[in-house]
Amino acid sequence: MIRKLLSPVRKLLSRTAKKLFNFLPRKRRFAVYRNFVDCNPNPDERLVLKIAETQEELEACFALLHDAYVASGFMNPDPSGMRVTIYHALPTTTTLCAKYDDKVVGTLSLIRESVLGFPLQRIFDLTALREKKGNIAEVSALAIHPRFRRTGGSILFPLMKFMYEYCTTFFDTRHLVIAVNPSHIEMYESLLFFQRLTQKVVENYDFVNGAPAVGATLDLGLAPEIFKRHYGSKPPKRNLYAFFTQVKLANIKLPQRRFYTTNDPVLTPELLDHFFNVRTQVFALLSERKKGLLHTIYDLPAYHEVLPALAKGKQNDTARRRHRRFSYKCPATFVIVADGVENRTNMEIVQLSCDGFQAHAPDVAWVPINVWGRMKIQLGANEVSSIWASASCELADGIYVFQMGEPDLIWRKFVNALDSGSTHADLQNATRFMSER
Repeated sequence: MIRKLLSPVRKLLSRTAKKLFNFLPRKRRFAVYRNFVDCNPNPDERLVLKIAETQEELEACFALLHDAYVASGFMNPDPSGMRVTIYHALPTTTTLCAKYDDKVVGTLSLIRESVLGFPLQRIFDLTALREKKGNIAEVSALAIHPRFRRTGGSILFPLMKFMYEYCTTFFDTRHLVIAVNPSHIEMYESLLFFQRLTQKVVENYDFVNGAPAVGATLDLGLAPEIFKRHYGSKPPKRNLYAFFTQVKLANIKLPQRRFYTTNDPVLTPELLDHFFNVRTQVFALLSERKKGLLHTIYDLPAYHEVLPALAKGKQNDTARRRHRRFSYKCPATFVIVADGVENRTNMEIVQLSCDGFQAHAPDVAWVPINVWGRMKIQLGANEVSSIWASASCELADGIYVFQMGEPDLIWRKFVNALDSGSTHADLQNATRFMSER
C-alpha cells in the first residue's frame, strides 16, 4: 500500500527533476550525460555480438524492433509481429544483433547506399556530406530488449562498439547518418558527438509513422580524437575512447570473409521470399519503379522467382510515363567507378520528371548502357542533387534516357515545385524555396 501511495510522488519528482535538468545550459547537460556512461570493458561472456544471418536471428531482430516501434508509436502493429522494410531486403544492408544466453536482446541495421538511397534522404539534404571524402551509412532500426534498458548500457554500449568496429574495419564507412526522435537526439550529440544536419526538426517523418525527426551525422575519421579529448582521462567504465578504439571484446564475432568485400549479404532467395512475400507484404506494396530497381539489384536468375513481378509491355510504359516531363537545361556530371578508376562524363540535363531524365553528352562518343553511377546535377546556383542513375538507351545525337534510383530531397522538392506550376512565371520561380531551407 505504501509503495502504491509513493509511486505518484516518485513520478512527480522525476518529472520535476527532468524539467530542472532541461534548464541547464547545453554544455552542462552534455557533461552530465557523459558522466552516466557505463561501458564495461569486460562484458558478461554470455553476451555475443554478431551479424544476424539465420532466419531465426533475423526474425528475432525484426520482432524486437516491431515491439519497440509499436510501443513508441513509430508504427502500427503488423500482423507478422515484425518490422520489415524494403531496406532490409538490400544486400548493402547489414543487421547487427546482440544475443544474451542465445536470445536476441539488441539490434540495429546499417544501410549502405544503393539505388534505393537512404530512408532519411527523403527529408534531409545530404549534399554537403556527399562532397566529403568517404562512404556514408545510415544507422537505423535500433532496439534494445526492455529487460536490458535500465542496466547501465550493458547491451547498448557493446552494440555501439560493434557498430563502430564493423563500420571502420569491414563496412568501408566514413560517415554515419541518423534520423531520430527529438527526445533522443541529445544522447547521440552528447555521448557520441553526432552533429545535426540541420537545426530544424522535421515534424512528420513517414518512415516512422509520422513522428518528428532530427537528422545528424558523425565523421568516423575524426571521432577518435574527439572521444580522446572528452573521455581519455576517465576511468575504464567511463572511457568511451578506450572502449571504442583500444579494447578488444571477445564477445564480438566479426564475419569471416574469403574476399575483401565491403558488404555481408545474408539473404538467400529463400530468406527473401520468407520475409518479404510470405510473412509480410513488403514486395507486393512496392511501386512499379521500386520493383524495377529491386530487379537491377538482384540481377541473378536464382532471385527472379521470389522478386515482385514487373508490369509488362505497354502497361509498364504507361506507368513510367504518367508523370509530367519538363524541358530544363542544367549541367551535370556522371561518375562511374570501375576497378578503382573513376570515370567522369560532363553532361547536360535536357528533360526531367520525378522518376527519370534525359541528358546530352556532346563531347563523349558513347555512354555505357545499364551501368549505374552517381549523377551530380546542378539544379540551381547552390543546389546540387546527387542520385544513382544508369543510361537505359541512346535516342540520338548523344542524348540518353536515364533511369534513376531513389531521388534525394533536392530533386524531389525541385520536381514537385515544377509540377505545381502552370505558367512560365511559375517555372521561373519554382526553385525559390531552395533559399528558404
